[in-house]
Amino acid sequence: MAKRTVKNSVFLDLFQNKSYLLKLYKTLHPEDTAATEDSLTDVTIENVLTDNLYNDLGFIVGNKLMILIEAQSTWTMNILVRVLLYLAQSYHEYFQRTSQNYYKSKKVKMPKPELYVIFTGNKGQKPDKISLSKEFFEGMDIDLEVKAKVIYESGKDDIINQYIVFCKVFNEQAKQHGMTGKAVTETIHVCKDRNVLREYLAQKEKEVVTIMMSLFDEEQIMKSFIRSERHDADRETAERMIKMGKLSLDEIAECVPSLSFDELKELEAEVMELA
Repeated sequence: MAKRTVKNSVFLDLFQNKSYLLKLYKTLHPEDTAATEDSLTDVTIENVLTDNLYNDLGFIVGNKLMILIEAQSTWTMNILVRVLLYLAQSYHEYFQRTSQNYYKSKKVKMPKPELYVIFTGNKGQKPDKISLSKEFFEGMDIDLEVKAKVIYESGKDDIINQYIVFCKVFNEQAKQHGMTGKAVTETIHVCKDRNVLREYLAQKEKEVVTIMMSLFDEEQIMKSFIRSERHDADRETAERMIKMGKLSLDEIAECVPSLSFDELKELEAEVMELA
């Protein structure tokens, strides 16, 4: 069982706060001066099991607008496929919450969708809008279309741009200090000095450090697991090679780099003992 909180991040924590969520919405729709925190409903898909769908952020504005947002540090067009699945799941849950049956003849009511990708890397030549038909079907007229607006660093002082700057500051600090607590604390220090998410960081500095360090721990656990899996696979390969008796230990060592020469000698002894 892997609860959603295990995969939490600063992005999720930041916009779970209705005041910051309202700022995000008003950045996207500055013309809506009537919107309040009470008019926003969080509909982010929860990840209860490891193989469940879960997205970064989803919310409904007054039952008229459904906004789904994904934060990406790595550029991939596969985000369009994921957004399509998130949208379908979000509508499914919406119909359940509002007790609407789409199998009956009465037409259901559904909020208008708006899809966004917040990209925290450099824009370069990347597009401002991406679409399923263009990226996956060479622009053909297909029966299902998905479009998303991409938001990059803008130089503005809104909450979205502050989050992007926060990510870039962290990248800079991680280059200097590695994936360490020093990188986290320096990121918070620099951002507070530059008035980037200052209020949020001042109020929740300890929580932010905990969130970011837990993400490092997960990454290290995954790397350790991958190394262990690779080591086990190399050991099995080396054992088969030793049993075949066609290669020297030096030659086998070149084929299984995760095992030391001493480990190969011990393995050879075990194979000979069992023979």
